Amino acid sequence: MIRLIASDIDGTLLHNGAAEIDPVIFEEIHRLKQKGILFCPASGRQYHSLRRLFAPAADELTYLCENGAVLFGPGNPGQLLGKTVMERERALALAHQIMDIPACEVLISGVNTSYLCPKKRDVVDHIRYFVGNNLAILPTVEDMPEDIVKVSVYLHEGVEAYADRFVSRWEQANCAVAGPFWIDTTLANKGIGVTSICKILGIDPADVMAFGDNYNDVSMLDIVGHPYIMDGAAGPLREKYPQHTPRPEEVLRTFLK
Repeated sequence: MIRLIASDIDGTLLHNGAAEIDPVIFEEIHRLKQKGILFCPASGRQYHSLRRLFAPAADELTYLCENGAVLFGPGNPGQLLGKTVMERERALALAHQIMDIPACEVLISGVNTSYLCPKKRDVVDHIRYFVGNNLAILPTVEDMPEDIVKVSVYLHEGVEAYADRFVSRWEQANCAVAGPFWIDTTLANKGIGVTSICKILGIDPADVMAFGDNYNDVSMLDIVGHPYIMDGAAGPLREKYPQHTPRPEEVLRTFLK
């Protein structure tokens, strides 16, 4: 029996640079709620960005934000259910490593604000207006005014040439490729986040359906009873998970029938 549906956003519900969720998903969320099934966006994005994306249903959702480092319940504003804080000195050391590479921008995340020491102006507009984050500009990374829950690398030219510089080096801190332009480091992951939500709500992870498309979704897909990988995911991920789909909406439409 499915009691919770968790879905990644970028590359899963948003495709080919889309900035808005297909309205059909809001109809499906409403129908799921009528059946007593909860919907949970599960993303590397922050809470503010996810609420904006899911505005027609924002107050009804449980949110897994910052790759599992921040969890919010339903409501406006929703209750903060939990956060996983990085050790500050290690997080700042990683931020400095990122800053030292000319092609890399560093984004440091608090509970509901992102902090940037921008090298180029266009990254500010991209994160503030396209990604939709609450954003503050810092003179230096040491000026970060709150607990650090995530440190991210943003690469205009794509992550492929730089993944090995960070992922293997920071693997113990859940460093993972989070999309074509992002590498995220947290002490949590989506699997930890879903497990925490299930514990809070009294749901067996076997009763969870989840959708993902990238390596930062693996920890979530591995612990749920009904994992789906997107058709466009990397070959090793398509081999790992037998249930594939081009769009979660299609699986949900069939499920709701």
